Amino acid sequence: MSVSGDLEKFAVGVAGIGIDRLRHGVAVCMPSESEKPRPATSLDVEALDAYSRVVSTVAATLLPSVASLTVRTSRGEGAGSGVAFTDDGFMLTSAHVVAGAPAGMAEFTDGTESRFDVVGADPLADLAVLRIRDGGPTPAVLGDADTLRIGQLVVAVGNPLGLAGSVTAGVVSALGRSLPVRDNRRTRLIDDVIQTDAALNPGNSGGALADSAGRVVGINTAVAGIGLGLAVPINTTTRSIISELISSGRVRRAWLGVAGAPAPLPPRVAERLGQRRGLRLLEVVPGSPAARSGLFLGDIIVTAGGKPVVGVQDVQRLMLGSAIGARLPITVLRQGAFVDVIAVPAPLSS
Repeated sequence: MSVSGDLEKFAVGVAGIGIDRLRHGVAVCMPSESEKPRPATSLDVEALDAYSRVVSTVAATLLPSVASLTVRTSRGEGAGSGVAFTDDGFMLTSAHVVAGAPAGMAEFTDGTESRFDVVGADPLADLAVLRIRDGGPTPAVLGDADTLRIGQLVVAVGNPLGLAGSVTAGVVSALGRSLPVRDNRRTRLIDDVIQTDAALNPGNSGGALADSAGRVVGINTAVAGIGLGLAVPINTTTRSIISELISSGRVRRAWLGVAGAPAPLPPRVAERLGQRRGLRLLEVVPGSPAARSGLFLGDIIVTAGGKPVVGVQDVQRLMLGSAIGARLPITVLRQGAFVDVIAVPAPLSS
């Protein structure tokens, strides 16, 4: 039976027994008042078996690619998880797992151990790239988190609480979350963070969050509460960050020099642009690229780089290394009129 076939049978079974939600592989039936309890049917059992087959298939696919990581720093010993994603030994993990450590030890579920070196880390994305010294473990396939839907089945593989090779399952409970992270004095929002109810515990950080096809769509990063885990998405932005870490060991970011908050647009403007909000500038740093371009306090940015701007994340998303020194067209609403400026972002200094 194929994974897609199992999912189809599972969906049919769900419809038949009125499953309200799934948690960790257990179906919880929530019958309406008009329904009476009935014995489990073969369709019920088949639906749960199909769900189990999907989870076990994903687990078998990913477990050889996920390692338990141990690092030693001046603060003591730390642990987490990592995911191999290339044939030549590159691995992904969370930046906070290896913070302050140049190297560490990786242990895979088959008992293989290997030293690894930290190739590069980006605390502002909470991602780090490692490289195994001894050979290359089986690589996982990276997917695309932008294709996820709320309610979609996901499987978390990692090493929570030191328990190697642990697998939990759940659903995507929310998308588009923002996770604030800090690096010294700098604060950044990680965009489009995945929220899941798959059980995550300390030690899961850096492990894989996969879709039903076994593709890694996120790197588990935080436990935000009971039944609430967060993962950094694998998408175009994070792929760019990963590539920079591999090639140069660090991520360059651009700086515009503004701070702002979402603001509603006048109805006439909103109808014309097809968007209801823009980013009102609450601060323009003197001498910054924004100030030199002619942006002023109170301006409402509506587009940047030809893309709609409705919040700070939309500007932040453009501030990767490729934007440094490049012309960035920006349109603002100023005293009821549209004004176009050209900004040239500068490197973000540490």
